[in-house]
Amino acid sequence: MIKITLKDGSVKEFEAGLSVLEIAKNISEGLARVALCGTVNGEVVDLRHIVNSDCNLNICTFDSQEGKDAFRHTVSHVLSAAVKKLYPNAKLAIGPAVVNGFYYDFDIDGSFSATDLEKIEAEMREIIKANEEIKRFELPRAEALKLMEDKNEPYKVELINDLPEDAVISFYEIGGLVDLCAGPHIMSLKPLKAIKLTRSTGAYWKGNENNKMLARIYGTAFPKKSDLDEFLEALEEAKKRDHNKLGRELKFFTTDENVGQGLPLLMPKGAKIVQVLQRWIEDEEEKRGYLLTKTPLMAKSDLYKISGHWDHYKDGMFVLGDEEHDAEVLALRPMTCPFQYSIYNSEQHSYRDLPLRYAETSTLFRKEASGEMHGLIRVRQFTLADGHLIVRPDQLEEEFKGVVDLVKYVMTTLGIENDISYRFSKWDPNNTEKYINDPEAWESTQNLMRQILNHLNIDFIEAEDEAAFYGPKLDVQFRNVHGKEDTLFTIQIDFALAERFDMSYVDKDGEKKRPYIIHRSSIGCYERTLAMLIEKYAGALPTWMAPVQAKVLPISDKYNDYAEEVTKALRNKGLRVETDYRAEKIGYKIREARLERTPYILVVGEKEAANKEVSVRSRKNGEEGSLPLVDLVNRIVKEVEDKEK
Repeated sequence: MIKITLKDGSVKEFEAGLSVLEIAKNISEGLARVALCGTVNGEVVDLRHIVNSDCNLNICTFDSQEGKDAFRHTVSHVLSAAVKKLYPNAKLAIGPAVVNGFYYDFDIDGSFSATDLEKIEAEMREIIKANEEIKRFELPRAEALKLMEDKNEPYKVELINDLPEDAVISFYEIGGLVDLCAGPHIMSLKPLKAIKLTRSTGAYWKGNENNKMLARIYGTAFPKKSDLDEFLEALEEAKKRDHNKLGRELKFFTTDENVGQGLPLLMPKGAKIVQVLQRWIEDEEEKRGYLLTKTPLMAKSDLYKISGHWDHYKDGMFVLGDEEHDAEVLALRPMTCPFQYSIYNSEQHSYRDLPLRYAETSTLFRKEASGEMHGLIRVRQFTLADGHLIVRPDQLEEEFKGVVDLVKYVMTTLGIENDISYRFSKWDPNNTEKYINDPEAWESTQNLMRQILNHLNIDFIEAEDEAAFYGPKLDVQFRNVHGKEDTLFTIQIDFALAERFDMSYVDKDGEKKRPYIIHRSSIGCYERTLAMLIEKYAGALPTWMAPVQAKVLPISDKYNDYAEEVTKALRNKGLRVETDYRAEKIGYKIREARLERTPYILVVGEKEAANKEVSVRSRKNGEEGSLPLVDLVNRIVKEVEDKEK
């Protein structure tokens, strides 16, 4: 007999050798009917998985992310089976579940059209209707390689060769197609009631632009058609909010192929939003004791060799020159930290000087792969509200809490505090090329950060292989309208670079000591934050950050003088205002201002000019009628000062 600890903490005894599904049936027939996969000691497994020892077991349904992933991963394999039936020469790559859906990558001649997707989806329905048994089997490495070689699947052969020598190599047969896969998959195709292929794009093999471009098909699936319909409706709304589309329509940013990919051009309205945010952040940081620095956009390779970026991050940097032929090699900076450390080292510091909080609005450069770049979210040049705190060990927790407080204030003011999640990002001990190889330092620093996060009562998940190369991170995560997750803010504890840069302070005992360093961004990358705000507010940004806060519309040119008077009254109070003097009908001008998401539309005519009033249409209240100009100005000023959302 073995002891199974269930999700609710209860402990039950079962015979060893039962499958997860059999254990679910023992608990409840109803649970077994909706079970999709399980987790054994935190590891996701098939319902076919045999349990032979004491463990923690969770039975996963579609209500859990693990259950959704197993459900949709199975549909991705139905997709691959359908494609192979319709396009026998297609080569299979990978087909994972992702947030809200799945995709599969294929090597085919050309790409998939909308008509192709309809044909493939119809074939998938036929496969599901047939409901053939889903089979799983394992093979030794040599046999696994031969099977995939015989099937002429070169990408699967490459994946097998990439697996560790002791890896279990498993296959599934779904819809008549045998495919290399670790799983998990559901037990049958019967629950697949509602499927939809949503789009097709290109994607480089393994995300590397030096590899072949494959054809990727995205889709989603639900147990009920009503859930799928609701999702597709939300997807249409998401397309309307997509910053890459809406940001261009609102003339916030543009791109030019002659400038280059991943190098967006902020237009006057977009630049104004970033300027407003930047001034606010720099003023807030100054209130909190940060000292402003301004450092070069590039440095000699020597600096990055000291920091370790040359060894761990060189492929992600823009290098100017060649070490073999040039006496001096420079690189555009991907980060600010070594520059601010150089400022710290320009003089000797006492324990009384600490903490020192450096902040800088930094232009940074990262060599993103072309397949990874997207709008303003992932770019090659960006602007970061960067900062580094040099602290004594006894100050570390308090200063870390101060950074978290700043980040929470920023999120609350932006109105996104309920849209984010926290990730505690740790190193991968098996990936010593990516990280500084000091297991003891990693363990102690990660334990220290975990302790601080617990003291702060932050609800976080832990993720391996997501840390910076010099220390663990608290990443504040958000999802764009398409469900893709990215990091918005980050706070890191650095255990290595103070040593590498020989940073020190003189302690009370007269001895030199090493400080701790906290890396942090207060509003993150301005471009990425702007993208998130466009999607969050569907372009209708709160008045305080809107590029144009009011638009003055004279009914005819007879009232242009009064329109100018209204405009000056607003501008004299620091408000951002435009005046539309065009000889267009007032209805046309109002519709255009509304499409531009202008918070306040102020119409002026004979009555308004005579009474020193404005006819107000606001985003919040709609048609408000005529109000005294002075009252309206004071109202907008207060709304901006209070940063109302």
